[in-house]
Amino acid sequence: MRHRSGQIGIPRRVLLSVIVMLAMTVAMTWLLSRVIDNPIGLCALATACAFPIAYLTNRMIVGPVRNILVALGDGLLSFSERDYGVRIARQRDDDVGELVRRFNRLGEMLKTEHNDIYQREILLETVLESTPQAVVLCNEADRVVFANLTARALFYGGKRMEGLVLAEVLAKNPGEVREALKGEGDFLFTVERGGELETFGAARRYFTISTQQHTLYVVKSLAREMAQKEAEVWKKAIRVISHELNNSLAPITSLVHSARLITKNPEHAHRLEAVFDTIEERAVHLKNFLDGYARLAKLPRPTPRAVLWTDFLGGLQKLCAFRLSGEPPRGPGWFDPPQLEQVIINLVKNAAESGSPPEEIVLEVQASGEGVELRVLDRGKGMADDVIRRAVLPFYSTKKTGSGLGLALCRDIIDAHGGRLSIAPRDGGGVVVSVWLPGVPEASDLRPQAS
Repeated sequence: MRHRSGQIGIPRRVLLSVIVMLAMTVAMTWLLSRVIDNPIGLCALATACAFPIAYLTNRMIVGPVRNILVALGDGLLSFSERDYGVRIARQRDDDVGELVRRFNRLGEMLKTEHNDIYQREILLETVLESTPQAVVLCNEADRVVFANLTARALFYGGKRMEGLVLAEVLAKNPGEVREALKGEGDFLFTVERGGELETFGAARRYFTISTQQHTLYVVKSLAREMAQKEAEVWKKAIRVISHELNNSLAPITSLVHSARLITKNPEHAHRLEAVFDTIEERAVHLKNFLDGYARLAKLPRPTPRAVLWTDFLGGLQKLCAFRLSGEPPRGPGWFDPPQLEQVIINLVKNAAESGSPPEEIVLEVQASGEGVELRVLDRGKGMADDVIRRAVLPFYSTKKTGSGLGLALCRDIIDAHGGRLSIAPRDGGGVVVSVWLPGVPEASDLRPQAS
């Protein structure tokens, strides 16, 4: 039996002494039996001789070994309690001394590694405390194990969060924050702070620490990145607008100068008509260009309603040329008809301008999950991967006369409907533009209307 102090219990020590004494008694009895014939005297003398020999053997040989084993037990118990400063004096050069040496070396190694880990933890905690990102670590019970300064300020008014249930901490936060931290993977959300809307990115990851699953939440403000992107967009918009204005105003100025010269020479009056036609053409181009920017900036919120797909697609085929593939959903769609018309007309126009044969411009409409998916397919020259990634960015265009607003306008319209727009290469050549729209909301008084 081992006590908390690590000492060997009294029953075991007594048993060891008795065994040594009995062994010595048997040995002395065997030796003295050759010279003494009296059995009683033999036993008495053997016991009297064995006792001091057993005592000395136990004290000089067994005792030191036992003390070292007790010290080793105490040392291992200290290691299990993360006390790595225990050492045993090495006074022997035998196997027991080698065991003591290895114990001391293990203690040095554990102490060094523990100190290294401790310093790394301090460094990591210092970095996490000073990072502008909100970092929260929760255990399996959803209790906060660690929360840095940014997290405390963002979620709990600067107060300590350790030991609290995360759901309780977030109870007084906006619903967008709670939804973002409940979701899986990465998430973007926008909340009002200081009278202004601020966008955040939230990430959720899982780790196993001490056999328990922990959840790490990282929330980062995207205000700086959004401001940089906004500044880049404005700079590009100014460059594009300036370029288009110069392309139109420079020839107009030149033509006005030519018209003045012609008025001074009546014999060239017949050339005025061509001059005025060119001025008008450039003015109309400039007006259409600026109208496109105005539409993007002043896009109204959609007013979706239930619309029968057959009626909508029938009217759409009168406005642009495409081939309808498959049967459209029998149930109604839920969208703003004029705005969705504008999206599909832009997509079909892009397909035609890509060099696709008219018969290869196809529109598919089919149910998809809780909504409807529209796909515009063509067999044009297609798009490279880098072009696809940037195609929906405002002011980006690969066309010489393009404004870079068509796909950006389509994306904004679909986003406002709660849907999504994506572009991908088409097998065999061309492009597929997919538009997903949510279905009709559950309400008994909704009735489909003709578009």
